[in-house]
Amino acid sequence: MKVETGEVKEHPTYKRIQEYVQEKYGFKVHTAYIAEVKRMVGLDMHKAPNAVEQRKHEYHPCPPEKVEAIKDALRHFGLIAE
Repeated sequence: MKVETGEVKEHPTYKRIQEYVQEKYGFKVHTAYIAEVKRMVGLDMHKAPNAVEQRKHEYHPCPPEKVEAIKDALRHFGLIAE
């Protein structure tokens, strides 16, 4: 059986999303920001086994320019519509 490479889209890892944003926009994004944006757009998320009830440090929300870059990466990888 021959499988065409264009038929199957690989589910991108956070690392691939980070690399895409770094290459295209020139800045790094934290994995927490990627998770935040994925929740924002309604993508299914697994419960993190290392999640804590209360954070030790103050959490700073993802800056708007990084939100847009991450959304672009999610569109690029086919996780959200154009």
